Amino acid sequence: MGDRLAVLPQYLLPKRMLTAFAGKCAASHARWWTRSVIPWFIARYGVNMAEAADPGAGGYACFNDFFTRALRDGVRPLAQADFVSPVDGAIIQCGQIEGDQLLQAKGHRYSTRALVGGDARLAARFDDGQFATLYLSPKDYHRIHMPCDGRLVRMTYVPGQLFSVNPTTTRGVPGLFARNERVVCVFDSARGPFVLILVGATIVGSIATVWHGVVNPRRLTVVREWHYDEQAISLRQGEEMGRFLLGSTVVMLFPKDMLRLCADWVSTRAVRMGEAMAVSVVR
Repeated sequence: MGDRLAVLPQYLLPKRMLTAFAGKCAASHARWWTRSVIPWFIARYGVNMAEAADPGAGGYACFNDFFTRALRDGVRPLAQADFVSPVDGAIIQCGQIEGDQLLQAKGHRYSTRALVGGDARLAARFDDGQFATLYLSPKDYHRIHMPCDGRLVRMTYVPGQLFSVNPTTTRGVPGLFARNERVVCVFDSARGPFVLILVGATIVGSIATVWHGVVNPRRLTVVREWHYDEQAISLRQGEEMGRFLLGSTVVMLFPKDMLRLCADWVSTRAVRMGEAMAVSVVR
């Protein structure tokens, strides 16, 4: 009950208006703005700028450039693993999909069908499979990378709400990740299909992919889909596939009998991009 009361104001706030305003501020090139907000943000959230390719707060033309900053070469080496973490963040939940149900938090489950935007055929491919939900906090590196080699099959934009995705909201809003705006990226791999879902949130200015650019420059009210069957868009393990312009959450879906998550992948654990996530059971 405490978490539900804590998130009650989010139902009342003008989330789209706040998000649009935050997006404009984050894209602003006004020097007085960047010189004040970027140092404040670094101090407020304890951002480790020593890992950044450009460690100086004054080297970024706008807040978005700082927020999606590149890392120095070598600070995120790829583990010798079949599947690696695609992001820096914290594990919200991970493990087996029970039928078509994913665990969001204690007392909350939601369906793969709702998560992927209502596509029952796509969702059925992940019945009894494996999932992982990773939360990117404000201090984290906000580019998203490939957990394994993959060929892009299609991308779907699913309109939705813009609730926060912090741990309190995850516990307090039922079906949160299937309610918020999201971009569903479907890949094929040598071991089978997998899906990366990039979930939007309050003040997330937009979501971008390397093959499309910004997917949601303006909020749409209908599902939109792109197919890539006739395009050879293939990405290697560890290669960047997208980024959040202000942070959020990634949900990954894998079919039954495709992989086994590492034993230390448990709820609330911090992870870093490139660390071992799972081993394949498909050879």
